[in-house]
Amino acid sequence: MRPRTIFLLRHGQTDFNVQGIVQGSGVDSSLNDTGRRQAAQFFAAYGHVPFDKVYTSALRRTHESVQQFLDLGLPHEAHAGLNEISWGEREGTRITMEEDAEYREVLADWSAGRTTSRLTGGESPEEVAARQRPVIELLKARDDEQTILVCMHGRAMRVLLCQLLNYPLSCMEGFEHSNLCLYKLEFTGTVFTVKNFLDVTHLRDGKSAALAG
Repeated sequence: MRPRTIFLLRHGQTDFNVQGIVQGSGVDSSLNDTGRRQAAQFFAAYGHVPFDKVYTSALRRTHESVQQFLDLGLPHEAHAGLNEISWGEREGTRITMEEDAEYREVLADWSAGRTTSRLTGGESPEEVAARQRPVIELLKARDDEQTILVCMHGRAMRVLLCQLLNYPLSCMEGFEHSNLCLYKLEFTGTVFTVKNFLDVTHLRDGKSAALAG
């Protein structure tokens, strides 16, 4: 069996990204003008790829990021299992390492391997990983889908990459992300490998802010 190819994409920029406001799974925002331009740039670079299926989260910012592919009539599935991590009571608020002690503590917990830690009312990486696993099993089982496009969210993408590549969740900070960045993976039927890491060559204006959401 020839290797299958997965294009793993983070959604384009939203106004909340620019403002440093976390969206998580509870803020269903739309792309801003920059995000729509990023989506168009990605389509210009990869619109010729014969994708068998497009997968997104259940949130509109992922749908909007791949809308031009959907307009081609490609098969599409939206899975809430691919939604961003819930930041609980902090969703819709500004949250940064410099300004927020609870956020710093939770990120430190995760890096130290305490991946059941969460912000108040939010999800832990372990809980995100658990809801992703049924989607992962779908992707692995559908060997008729040779080339797929998956659009999701920054923190959730870090969790997914750890699972696909058999890293502990404590390693997720190593998977950097920015708006409309691409990770291209191959799947042999047993092993996932990364072929393109944090690829933004399709964005002629360079990287956009890598903010939570």
